Amino acid sequence: MADTRFADILLQKNLVTKDKIEWAKGEAETTGLFLEEVIEKLGVSQAQILEAKSKVTGIPSKSLDGERIPFDILRYVPEDSARTYKFVPLGAKDGVLEVGIIDPSDLDAREALQFIASRVNMPFRVYLISIPDYRQVLDEYKGLGGEVTKVLGELESALRDEAPVTRSGKDESIGEVADKAIEDAPITKMVAVILKHATEGKASDIHIEPSKDKLRVRFRVDGILHTSLLLPMKVHEAIIARVKILTNMQLDEKRKPQDGRFSARIDNRDIDFRVSAFPTAFGEKMAIRILDQEKGIRSLEDSGLIGRNLKAVEAGLSEPYGMVLITGPTGSGKTTTLYSMLNTLNQERYNIVSLEDPIEYNIAGVNQSQVRPEIGYDFASGLRSILRQDPDIIMVGEIRDRETAQLAIHAALTGHIVLSTLHTNSAIGVIPRLIDMGVESYLIPPTLNLAIAQRLVRTLCQDSKKAMLLTGAVKDRIDSELKEVSSEERKKISYPKEIFQALPSATCPKGTSGRMAVYEVLVMTPELEKIILKSPTEGEITEEARRQGMLTMREDGIIKVLQGKIGLEELSEVI
Repeated sequence: MADTRFADILLQKNLVTKDKIEWAKGEAETTGLFLEEVIEKLGVSQAQILEAKSKVTGIPSKSLDGERIPFDILRYVPEDSARTYKFVPLGAKDGVLEVGIIDPSDLDAREALQFIASRVNMPFRVYLISIPDYRQVLDEYKGLGGEVTKVLGELESALRDEAPVTRSGKDESIGEVADKAIEDAPITKMVAVILKHATEGKASDIHIEPSKDKLRVRFRVDGILHTSLLLPMKVHEAIIARVKILTNMQLDEKRKPQDGRFSARIDNRDIDFRVSAFPTAFGEKMAIRILDQEKGIRSLEDSGLIGRNLKAVEAGLSEPYGMVLITGPTGSGKTTTLYSMLNTLNQERYNIVSLEDPIEYNIAGVNQSQVRPEIGYDFASGLRSILRQDPDIIMVGEIRDRETAQLAIHAALTGHIVLSTLHTNSAIGVIPRLIDMGVESYLIPPTLNLAIAQRLVRTLCQDSKKAMLLTGAVKDRIDSELKEVSSEERKKISYPKEIFQALPSATCPKGTSGRMAVYEVLVMTPELEKIILKSPTEGEITEEARRQGMLTMREDGIIKVLQGKIGLEELSEVI
């Protein structure tokens, strides 16, 4: 039973008569409307009603003033719970979930709220909200989940209407019917909705993963995967088939991995999608990489290169020939940094040719080529062909084997700038890795200009970060992190009065938005050349790196913490 005591406050204030209150209660019971809605028709404003309810319950009120609730906040409270118990999430502030409620006297609602708070591991703070604000938030649930639910209903109808009967008189399986329905509106629309919401949510990847009884759709945002949808398994084959049609994959091949790509126009933007299909125990899983051409290629500074690292990279790229190698695990932003370098070097007087797998962004003025190992056109064979194209600058997507490494070294020796990537844990590890791949140690000093390692760290939202005084234990920790930095570099580091940490808010639900790289840059020097020529160890290379002032990725990250760009917690997640 809803708490109606607020009506007595309205009565005391002469905002409404007793007869009209009694009429409103009866009307609310008859029509199923909230009492507040009926009283509003009598000329009492929502603000006056909220004020009265707040006075009776002792609970503060909050008005949305038309402000939209982000999808990341809506995910804290399932839509079914919001509709059943009449409460909605409003935001997350200082680690506390803010919830708007209609009837705080509803014990079932309070119990449900306690359960949800324990599940998301967050305390909650309750506010009274108006009926219009409550309905506004409910409408916002009609985003991804609502659209897909609607499409699922359309699909059910399509399957029911079109289920054929075989000659044996038995119904065909749902899966077979779904395969035939892939061109129909419901599945086409469902895939379009998933792609649209992933793009709008600034996701970098979509994962479509089958399990025993559910099809899970996850979006990777700022490097972290979030479950965005749980769909019935009966639509799995149809969704996979629809994406395969878009990418020209083989529809009947479900036993081995396939790769493809397609483009689509979403919200007046041209978006490229790179697709990988992979067989699992419950069917094919798909990973879709989103490549938004309109995001543009970042400058070196925007990528996260600052101070000594930026100067070292600019100097390395200005050399007339030589090799620049970027290293790091998959998803650490190596390709993005390569594109930034290509864009810096992209001038009319240079012939720039790239070998990529795949081509992620198109750069005007650069001759980009997609390798195709299945027909024998791999990085090694492509490099041989490139050298006959009169190049000045060569970009090789990745050095994967001995042959590619030796061809890249040869290209750098013969007067070309060569940009490429490797897989090692640090910049120092590049030299032992090249030797391990069969490159003669005496060929490394005259060819390797720079070895760069990087990782991606989530950046703080600038409008909702939480300040933390740089004193005591926090300052001691920062000092210990930077104690190995050379005295020359330490002079360039300024200590602010406070550093910042992520603070979730209504406008920035996770407290972070976007990512930037932290780097370490190893420069070839005469001292390093001597070390390489006499069977180098990582310890000797590390000592030389310190002598030349190299910052580790961790130290570069600490400097960015002092600049207020990232938080210590976010840095520790990756390094």
